[in-house]
Amino acid sequence: MNIQDVVKRVVITQDTVPLVEKENKLVFIVDMRANKSMIKNAVEQLYEVKVEKVNTLITPRGEKKAFVTLKPEYKASELAVKLGIF
Repeated sequence: MNIQDVVKRVVITQDTVPLVEKENKLVFIVDMRANKSMIKNAVEQLYEVKVEKVNTLITPRGEKKAFVTLKPEYKASELAVKLGIF
């Protein structure tokens, strides 16, 4: 699977903003067939950051949501600014 196909979009809601600011996490909607290592590699290559951990869940809408924790030397808020979220 191509890395551009793994990450579909960034999720920004009132619930995810505190994750970015306090827990150094970003939330993405990803392809259903992507596993955690594929998500980690895709985020690292697409956004030039290092990923510490990936948690996933399937939403009631049938989408796969990935909570990506960045390593402490990278700031999720800085990446969010680069992506045009903040």
